[in-house]
Amino acid sequence: MTDLPGALRVVVADDQALVRTGFRMILTADGIDVVAEATNGAEAVDAVRRTRPDVVLMDIRMPEMDGLEATRRILTGAAGEPQVIILTTFDLDHYVYAALSAGASGFLLKDVTPEHLVAAVRMIRSGDALLAPAITRRLVARFAGRGDDAAAIHRDLSALTPRELEVLRLLAQGLSNAELAAHLHLSEATVKTHVAHILGKLGLRDRVQAVVVAYQTGLVSPSGTATGAD
Repeated sequence: MTDLPGALRVVVADDQALVRTGFRMILTADGIDVVAEATNGAEAVDAVRRTRPDVVLMDIRMPEMDGLEATRRILTGAAGEPQVIILTTFDLDHYVYAALSAGASGFLLKDVTPEHLVAAVRMIRSGDALLAPAITRRLVARFAGRGDDAAAIHRDLSALTPRELEVLRLLAQGLSNAELAAHLHLSEATVKTHVAHILGKLGLRDRVQAVVVAYQTGLVSPSGTATGAD
């Protein structure tokens, strides 16, 4: 593993050696520094503490400690914590929603293309885009409101202006910044400002948590439609 000056730093956590090797080859070929690999959640937590990466690619189902518990431990750590992207096969991972609620910044399907993997890691680090918005929306809608181990993130939306509520509704329906700008007839810079204000007022890490909150507060229904008045 290399140590590239100024490169985006990533830890890859998966119990399958072929997955780790494949992801490492794809990322390093694009100038992204894979600073550590982990075969289970405990190793992932230790690797993050040792290497202080920017992004963690985290499998859910691993021995000794699963990716969900590892995500919780990583994201309740000290300042400078990384962005965590959950690796999933989607249909079998009901844990993914809990991981998003715990603070994970998004997820990727394990059969992701090399181009999408690289773009996703770079986008999630910038905080500028929600990964696979349509799939994320379906996933959140599927598990929102369930009384399982994913504790709801309760937020008071009264601090948001009518425009910010409108932006949050549309964001939760999977719109990118460019799509939000076109829909609202605003510049992308203005949209980014609105999103930043929403995250700041609600005390959220990123856009994925904003989507979770929109569903859990009933601002957007599981069918994907907005509720309530402006």
